[in-house]
Amino acid sequence: MADNTDIKLRRAQIYSVFVRNHTKKGTLKALEDDLQRIKELGTDYIWLLPIYPIGKKDRKGKLGSPYSIKDYRSIDPKIGSWDDFVHFSKKVHDMGMKLMIDIVYNHTSRDSVLLKEHPGWFLRDHMGNLMNKNPDWTDVAELDYSHKDLWKYQIETLKKYADLVDGFRCDVAPQVPLDFWKEARKEVAKVNPDMVWLAETSGGGYIKYLRNRGFCAESDSEMYQAFDMTYDYDVDEIWRKYVNDKIPLARYIEALDQQEYIYPKNYIKMRALENHDQVRAHKMFINENDMFNWTAFSEFQKGSTLIYAGQEAGMKHTPSLFDKDKIDWKDQKMDLSALMVRMHELSQDEIQYAGNYEIEALDNDVVKVTYTDGDKIRVGLFTLKGQPGRAKVNVRSDQYTNLIDNSLVNVQNGILTIDYDPIIIEGKAR
Repeated sequence: MADNTDIKLRRAQIYSVFVRNHTKKGTLKALEDDLQRIKELGTDYIWLLPIYPIGKKDRKGKLGSPYSIKDYRSIDPKIGSWDDFVHFSKKVHDMGMKLMIDIVYNHTSRDSVLLKEHPGWFLRDHMGNLMNKNPDWTDVAELDYSHKDLWKYQIETLKKYADLVDGFRCDVAPQVPLDFWKEARKEVAKVNPDMVWLAETSGGGYIKYLRNRGFCAESDSEMYQAFDMTYDYDVDEIWRKYVNDKIPLARYIEALDQQEYIYPKNYIKMRALENHDQVRAHKMFINENDMFNWTAFSEFQKGSTLIYAGQEAGMKHTPSLFDKDKIDWKDQKMDLSALMVRMHELSQDEIQYAGNYEIEALDNDVVKVTYTDGDKIRVGLFTLKGQPGRAKVNVRSDQYTNLIDNSLVNVQNGILTIDYDPIIIEGKAR
């Protein structure tokens, strides 16, 4: 992991926005009108999906994917101008939040500025034709980082944005050489030493698939040498197997617990129930009580938190990346805003970002998360499949306040009982 990564980043809540779909107008200016509401959720960083012009050649859908980028150094005119972006950045900062942008350095569109000006910088087969590591990505051309001039160009681009933003979310970062990211971090620090680096890392199966074909594919452990935060895709496949009743809770919790010793001590995972590439969480967890518990559990885990725009309203439809598909803010399925605000408040406490962390699977699909700091203890119980349960807790028998909703909770003979609503209590260890 980057040696200077501050564990206080575990307190961060990141709110992800696809500008084109977020408002009726789909512009940066229109998004400014929603910033106050976004801030009130507890947002620390607003992450904008790619804001650059989108290629037309071989595009998917009518509007194309924002990840098929024509020019890294300009703003998509459909969402605004460079001046609009500068104004948006200032507005975000004036409101006390920070700004993160998407960096997509594995590939460009098939009619990009780089492909026209530097065709030799792209991955090609033995016949000289453009070649993709991922055959599904038919709308992009993949870059070849054996060319050092490409490194220079990409780093210069990062520096162009470094005065305006506070973080880079780096798309499919493991497919770009780790040495490039190390060099980029070092150079960007000359402009903005406080830049936060978030890597979209990959699951084990995809890493093996790429490595077996002779391509670069770094593990999370390796990516932490250059990045502050990584995705939790390392446990994603296991998580989904548990959700779909293919493995027991204990196997999923074991995978989460392993993160504590296979990564550096100051590792930071970005915890997420959904993102722009995945099915909405409320589509998976139809029962509202389960959705409530999963939201609380996800945000109580050690690490930062991602909220994908619309998740706070319990939306079930994942907006398209390729066509016009506006978020219908009137289509609110449930209101998770108050819970998200409260969980973010709890994450600011030192016991949660710096305390000792334990996670345990109990009977009836109940999970227990424990933070300790000296004689102080904070315990959370979450029922993940709608079944009541009980747990032994290392606190004195007494009446406690549920830190989520201020309801009263009794602990008798060292046993804490949970019905259907999540519980978090705090006290002194016995």
